[in-house]
Amino acid sequence: MPLTFETILRDSGIHPADTQAIRHVFVEYHEDSGESGLSIDSTDQEILDYTARQSADPRRFPLAPPRYWVVFMREGGTQARLWKVLENRGQVSANSVLRYFDLAPSGLLTDLERRLVIGWKSPRAWRLNGTTAGRYPVIGIADAEPIPFPGFDRLILDYAELQAVMSEQRFASWRTALASVMGIYAITDMRDGRQYVGKADGAQNICQRWSEYAVTGHGGNIELKSLTPSTFRFSLLRVFDPSTPASVVDAAESHFKEALGTRKYGLNRN
Repeated sequence: MPLTFETILRDSGIHPADTQAIRHVFVEYHEDSGESGLSIDSTDQEILDYTARQSADPRRFPLAPPRYWVVFMREGGTQARLWKVLENRGQVSANSVLRYFDLAPSGLLTDLERRLVIGWKSPRAWRLNGTTAGRYPVIGIADAEPIPFPGFDRLILDYAELQAVMSEQRFASWRTALASVMGIYAITDMRDGRQYVGKADGAQNICQRWSEYAVTGHGGNIELKSLTPSTFRFSLLRVFDPSTPASVVDAAESHFKEALGTRKYGLNRN
């Protein structure tokens, strides 16, 4: 039995009846509304703004659209590639031609964005209810596109991003880079600004140490165990070659604890 889009939706906790599927095409200008369209170079923000503008004609767009809008981009005449799943937070304004909606990325199906391709049996239909779209077949799921490593001095990750970096194939080059160095890192609790300074040295590199945080949230640190890691932000303060003597790494760790006041005001106990 072929895999259908409904299976993808239900596996992510989305009921097809709570969704509508939209397939955008690249068009420079819409004669009916006077609005500009999308191009292959359109940014995510431009696509979001474009999706938030819909026809005021109830024959073209429902008066009470569902909570989730699954947005695709046209791929060939009979296929569609997933862009994002948006959450509809309600209509915010309207005129005689257009209605404007408050839309935001839902966080659902993010691992399939720009990877999932489904068949689109009605090439002239740009919008379908979720039940109908759910019957469409999954054509393929492409490999995740690799994301370039930004550099040690530009690396700032929240907890969800850290978990993704340590587990997803698209971040393989990041793990390779982090496995090549020891170093001093900071964990900031964004709820109150308190910080924890830690180190990875000896037989343990940054990738290994941060992998522990990705799994447990606290990495075995007593002061962090009582906190919720969802508000943690991870960054690197200094990196070292693996051949660097332990005494040099220890001195750097002590310096940053003192400089940032993490013993007195932060989350370090020693």
